[in-house]
Amino acid sequence: MKALTANRLLDGEVVWLGHGDDPQTRWVDTLALARVLETPEDAARALEEGAAAVADRHVVEPYLIDLSQAQSGALVPVRFRERIRAQGPTTRTDLGKQARKHPSAA
Repeated sequence: MKALTANRLLDGEVVWLGHGDDPQTRWVDTLALARVLETPEDAARALEEGAAAVADRHVVEPYLIDLSQAQSGALVPVRFRERIRAQGPTTRTDLGKQARKHPSAA
């Protein structure tokens, strides 16, 4: 299970490829809304969408991350680095996406 992540060019926000056809809203701010890529073909299509988003200057440096599913059903990045990107700093839980009203489910 994978997702495609990047940084939004406009504000540097960590984003994930979500659902939908609109290039402006296809990239979502929370991992819970990310499109889960189950097959190598899904991942290849996502990378193509990421390359198109780079060419259109919506995001920078898209790449695939590995996900697992917590017992709660929430998507969780496998790598610690990606958990920090999804939530925010581990030493200041009042910062980052975890401090928002609707934090990432990661």
